Amino acid sequence: MNRSKVFFVAAVFAALALYPLIGGKFGIDFVTKIMIYAIFALSLELLVGGAGLVCFGQAAFFGIGAYAAVLLSPAGEAASLAWLLPASVAAAALYALPVGALSLRTQGVYFIMVTLAFAQMAYYVVHDTPLGGGTDGIYLNFKPALGTLFALDTPRAIYAFTLACLIAVFALLALLRRSHFGRVLDAVRVNEQRTRAVGFSTYPYKLAAFVLAGAISGLAGFLFAVKDGFVNPELLSWHLSGAVLIMIIFGGIGSLRGALIGAFAFELLHELFKSEAIFGAFAKHWHLGLGLTIILAVALLPRGLVGLPGELRARLLGRVSRRAESAGVQP
Repeated sequence: MNRSKVFFVAAVFAALALYPLIGGKFGIDFVTKIMIYAIFALSLELLVGGAGLVCFGQAAFFGIGAYAAVLLSPAGEAASLAWLLPASVAAAALYALPVGALSLRTQGVYFIMVTLAFAQMAYYVVHDTPLGGGTDGIYLNFKPALGTLFALDTPRAIYAFTLACLIAVFALLALLRRSHFGRVLDAVRVNEQRTRAVGFSTYPYKLAAFVLAGAISGLAGFLFAVKDGFVNPELLSWHLSGAVLIMIIFGGIGSLRGALIGAFAFELLHELFKSEAIFGAFAKHWHLGLGLTIILAVALLPRGLVGLPGELRARLLGRVSRRAESAGVQP
C-alpha cells in the first residue's frame, strides 16, 4: 500500500480505538457488530478479490464458529478464551476443508451453487435437529475469559477484543497479499490456465485460501456469539452470505480497504433506512431504500466506494483539461 492508503487505514483504526471514549452503550454495541461484519467481509474478500472465487456459502463458516462457541462452553462456568477461540476457529476451518476440497473441483456458477448447497446443509443441521436448538437457538450463559486477566463480559471489553482481532486479520491478509502465496492467488484470479502453464498447481493454493477464509469467518462468528450471547440458524442462512457479498462489492472488490468501507457503509445505510425518526412509515420498507442505494452506487462507481476518490480526481482533471483545451492552452 502507498502512503495515502496506509494513512487511511491507520486513521480508521485510530478512530475506532478512540470511539469508546465518546460512544454510548448503543454506539459501542453497534460499532462492535460492524467490526465483526468487517472481519467477515475480509474473509470473503480473500476468496473473491484474491483468488476470483465467488463463494455463496460463507455464512456456513460464520455460523459454525458461532455455534461452536456456544456448544463447547461449559454449562456452569465461563470457558477459557485460550482454548474456546481456537476451537471455534478450528471447527469452521475443519468444515471448510472438505467443502473446499469438493467444491473447488468445479468452476464458475457450479462453484457458487455447490458452496451454497453445503451451506444449506449446515443450516438445516442446526435448524432441524436438537444439536443446534432448532429455530429457538441457544444462549451463551457465561462469556469466555482469560483467567483473571481478561474477560469478555462487558461491551467495552468485547469492543476492544473485536478491534484487536480486526487489526490482526487486516494485517495478516495485507502481508499475505504481498507474499508469494498472494501473488499466486492474483495470478489464479487473472488467468488460472496460464498460471498452470507456467508450472503452478493452483488447486492447493485455492484450497488453502478457502480454508483460511473459513477460519476467519469462524473467528467473526465466535465474536458475534460472544457479543450477543445467543445464536440461531439465521447465522448460517444464504441471506447472510448474500449480504456479505454485497458488502465487498459495495466497498470495492480487490481491496482490503474496500471490505472495511463496504461493511461500515452497508450497516450504516441499513440502520439509516430502518430509522422511523427519519423515514417515518417508509422505514418498514427499508429493503427498498437500501437496495436502490446500492444499485446506484454500483452503477455510478464500478470500482466501489474505495474508488470514489479516483473517480472524483479523474473527473476534476478531465474538466481542467477541457477548460485548458477550450482556452487554447496545452494541458
